[in-house]
Amino acid sequence: MLSALNSVFDPIGFLAPFTIQGRILWRELTAGSGWDEPLSESHVQKWDGWMTTMNELNSFGIGRMFVPLSVSTAEDVELHIFADASTAAISAVGYVRMEACGTAHIGFAMGKAKLAPSQSHTVPRLELCAAVLVVDVGATLSEALGIPLDSLHYYSDSKVVLGYLSNTTRRFYTYVANRVQKVLQTSRADQWSYIPTHDNPADQATRCSMTAKNFDMSLWIKGPQRLQRVQGENPKDGYLCFPLIDPEGDAEIRSDVKSFKLSMKPYQGFGTARFERFSRWENLVRAIMFLKNFARRLAGSVKGSDSHRQIKDTDLHICTEKQIIKQVQQEVFCKEIDCLLKGKALCKDSSIQSLSPFIDEDCVLRVGGRLNNSDLDILQRNPVLIPKHHIAVLLIRHYHEKVLHQGRHLTEGAIRSAGYWIIGMKRLVSSVIHKCVKCRRLRGTLGCQKMSELPIDRLTPGPPFTSVGMDCFGPWQVTTRRTRGGQADSKRWAVLFTCLTTRAVHIEVIEQMSSSAFINALRRFTAIRGKVKIYRSDRGSNFIGSVEDLGINVESDGVKQYLSSDGSTWKFNAPHSSHMGGVWERMIGVTRRILDSLLMNIPGGGLTHEVLTIFLAEASAVINSRPLTPVSSDLDNPYPLSPSVLLTQKSDSIVDIVIPTDVKNMYRAQWKRVQILAEIFWRRWKSEFLQTLQCRRKWTSDERSLHSDDVVLLRDKEVARNYWLLGVVTRTITSEDGKIRKAEVRVITQSGKPTTYTRPVNEMVVLIPFEDSK
Repeated sequence: MLSALNSVFDPIGFLAPFTIQGRILWRELTAGSGWDEPLSESHVQKWDGWMTTMNELNSFGIGRMFVPLSVSTAEDVELHIFADASTAAISAVGYVRMEACGTAHIGFAMGKAKLAPSQSHTVPRLELCAAVLVVDVGATLSEALGIPLDSLHYYSDSKVVLGYLSNTTRRFYTYVANRVQKVLQTSRADQWSYIPTHDNPADQATRCSMTAKNFDMSLWIKGPQRLQRVQGENPKDGYLCFPLIDPEGDAEIRSDVKSFKLSMKPYQGFGTARFERFSRWENLVRAIMFLKNFARRLAGSVKGSDSHRQIKDTDLHICTEKQIIKQVQQEVFCKEIDCLLKGKALCKDSSIQSLSPFIDEDCVLRVGGRLNNSDLDILQRNPVLIPKHHIAVLLIRHYHEKVLHQGRHLTEGAIRSAGYWIIGMKRLVSSVIHKCVKCRRLRGTLGCQKMSELPIDRLTPGPPFTSVGMDCFGPWQVTTRRTRGGQADSKRWAVLFTCLTTRAVHIEVIEQMSSSAFINALRRFTAIRGKVKIYRSDRGSNFIGSVEDLGINVESDGVKQYLSSDGSTWKFNAPHSSHMGGVWERMIGVTRRILDSLLMNIPGGGLTHEVLTIFLAEASAVINSRPLTPVSSDLDNPYPLSPSVLLTQKSDSIVDIVIPTDVKNMYRAQWKRVQILAEIFWRRWKSEFLQTLQCRRKWTSDERSLHSDDVVLLRDKEVARNYWLLGVVTRTITSEDGKIRKAEVRVITQSGKPTTYTRPVNEMVVLIPFEDSK
């Protein structure tokens, strides 16, 4: 039997799956049996079956070439080697892949199989032994075919072994470490890839179940499907670094031992960099005092009564302040202090040379100056020199709070009186006061933003009152009827409609500030002036309520669709932003002044509804006749441009228009007159009035835009500044030009409930910007 097994001559391992079956069978037959003992019937059957399989292989032929073309004529030559192991055997098989004319050819190159060690080895160890066998096969084929070793591709179905090869952090025990080192001597970790077991051709030799039937079409001969890829495609999708599988529970991996190195430096005093953790001078001094007291208690040096301890604490406070200042001075003015201690003059480039500094008996650097002969206290005669350091900011904050958040002069005076001379104090004090939140709350300016561009409805010529701005004003006391007890009075309000293009006005009187009254005024206005395309108004409750009574919600898409179908759009300004409606707010002021002049002429001061209506009509006539542009001294334009020219079609400036007396041309002549009047108005409107809107008279520069999470103070004109609400900006609203002019602010009301308001930037004071809160 041994001679039959050795008679199989297979130098390239073509029949390795069958030879390894015979060797496994031979080990099984010889284990525990003597040489002279006969075989059992089951062993005889296994042996006869293997011999039959070997006889069937006589008809298989092996080609002399790996693939049907020469290596020298191939466009691309690759070598792929696969590894696998089981408790019975380990194997390796390699394939040559060549490309020519866009076609890939795969050929069996070499196979090798060995019996697994008879000792109790774990499967990961056997898989690692298979990896060693693979690199040996790869070295043999690389030398025979002339393919560089660093271009070979290796495959394994064990992620444990792949983790061993990719490991760079943990250490292994000797058995695994030696074999990993041997594998990595010939290959690199990035040359190894994972292949599933069912696609691994080396698995055919370790299972020991292959038969001669269809052997020429088996995975062992043909190779895996992944090698049949299209031309130019990478055999693997980049290098994948495999992690260790359970590094803490793997018996082959050494325990991770951490070592620590302790380095000691000589004590040079506490560093001043930690001072930046403190925001108040008193907190810093108390923290150092606590450390000193703690050290003294540990040393057992704190004894005596509470009064004695209090005296010591007072002295300790003064001593701690000096120690902090000396430490900072030593770090910043180290060169100057060395020169003074050695008795040398300061360098000319020193920043404190003009102050004639000296060191006192407590080793504190002080200002010399020219007041040494005066009888002033040493704190005022020779103040302590404070460099540009974080403690300078702490001292400024400390004395700024002592003067109750007053201005720069009072803060500087308090610092100088306390005996401190801070380098660059004026600028540093101004910076601290500018960032002080309480000062911002007491005296901070309201927000501002660059004046926006004019909307298109103010710049487009068209019929009067196509684009309208409106507001309500009043009230006035009017006499409605006389009774026995006197006379009954009631109130009246007025609704002003102003044309955004021609600046003409129309005023309607209403009997009450309600939605129904405003709707009636709106209907009267549209009946006289015609349909309006765009309405603009403040966010008054009467305006919002009026559209709600009409079944319209101005904030939803339904109102937009409704107004669009009707040819109208209603736009509201942000709450508390009357400056956004300056077009109609200015007209209200002019109307009030004219009305006040008219009311002075009423005898007895009695004002009725009819008189008020007449006076408002006369006031609107006066406003509409006002010149829109400066009065010209040119003889060709003797009359100013006013809205009444377009509204009434009457103007003394049109005196040269002659209407034909022929009856048949009467209507056409009247049409010509209206057209000429309109053309004259719009020509002068463009050339004279529109140019006056070009310049920004205020709010000319870009300001900081609000950000979400800014802490702001909301202005309330009805209460004092100390009672204004604090809020946080939750959302900013960007205008058409990209500027932020309004935002949503979340505040906590007096009832304790969170509420969100929409406010313009000029109603907010920024206390803590978003970038300062990080």
